[in-house]
Amino acid sequence: MTVIVTDTGFGPDDWTLGFEHESVLDLPSDTDPASLAAADGIEMVRIDFPSFADGRGFTLARLLRLRGYRGRLRAKGHVISDQYAMARRAGFDEVEISDELAARQPEADWLFRSNWQQHDYQNRLRG
Repeated sequence: MTVIVTDTGFGPDDWTLGFEHESVLDLPSDTDPASLAAADGIEMVRIDFPSFADGRGFTLARLLRLRGYRGRLRAKGHVISDQYAMARRAGFDEVEISDELAARQPEADWLFRSNWQQHDYQNRLRG
């Protein structure tokens, strides 16, 4: 099973609860950024994180948003709670983690980082 992390904490995967969604695009972390488009007609893009040390998914998310993608964007795999704010700032709506990772990093660890807009140095520089 998996756990979905949002700004409100842990929750079930509401994407698959009784719905048939055919327009999901799964991207591996080694996707060539030059090949990304706005993903027209795609309802959700899941970007794989095979390791917490592999940050290429953050770049892919940011590029998708900059190129106009407005659908649901999910980081899937080994994202750790310390990376949650970075994931949200890159454009992800949610993070999908394993039950094992959720047990090692409980909901409180993720909620601690859920106010990802407050401590953003870029917003302070723009202000």
